[in-house]
Amino acid sequence: MANLIALQMTSTPDVTENLNFVEQQLAQLTVNEPALVVLPECFACFGGGDKALLSIAESLGDGPIQARLMGMAKQYGVWLVAGSMPLKSENPDKFTASCLLINDAGERVTEYQKIHLFDVQVADNTKTYCESKYTQAGSAVVSVPDTPFGHLGLAICYDVRFPGLFQAMAEHKALDVIALPAAFTQKTGEAHWQALLSARAIENQCYLVAAGQTGVHANQRQTHGHSCIISPWGETLAESPQSVGVINAQLEPAILNRIRRDMPVYAHNKFRSYLV
Repeated sequence: MANLIALQMTSTPDVTENLNFVEQQLAQLTVNEPALVVLPECFACFGGGDKALLSIAESLGDGPIQARLMGMAKQYGVWLVAGSMPLKSENPDKFTASCLLINDAGERVTEYQKIHLFDVQVADNTKTYCESKYTQAGSAVVSVPDTPFGHLGLAICYDVRFPGLFQAMAEHKALDVIALPAAFTQKTGEAHWQALLSARAIENQCYLVAAGQTGVHANQRQTHGHSCIISPWGETLAESPQSVGVINAQLEPAILNRIRRDMPVYAHNKFRSYLV
């Protein structure tokens, strides 16, 4: 057994304020078994625009945000999926939207860089989104086969619209858990959030832990919230519509195995995906 946890936030442009909130939430957890805590996209800084993110970008393995995250993971005995945070790229004018997986010993296990960038038009307060202006897209599919939570796949927000990414993660071994940090807009979230999450969980027959931003932020951007944990059968096990804080559910291997035994989709699949 293991505990799956999503932390919903209304992050601000103040890095210290946001990290303090994360620590306050972790300090309230009772950890008696392996625990996976998923933070939202841009958990450390949000609402100040992409230039603000560029200004706080750290080098991989070096910086105050990473140091504090590693300290928190070790102190509170949890595995952290550190949402997304800006890390320096080879281009000084761009950062990577990086998701760090940190184990309960405070060690970085892997990094995933967001592949699909949100360059779209939305009928909301922001209207035009051009994530690629300051963000360097990733070029590697990342999943971790051996964790206390089984085979763990990492994706960020807009990635959820591209099922081939998740099929590629499971190329050699079926996924057990997908961690999805997000900052879905209110408009797109109302229309598609729940359907997309359920679809990815059902087609991969795995748990999905989606941690989102919620509410109205400093730059008036509106995010959807509705962080949730979905079962391999597509059931919503836990959800927080708008409130900040944590939700949790149990990962139950017996249920996972039964669903895959009764409907062996992974074995039946005749298609494979790859990154182009």
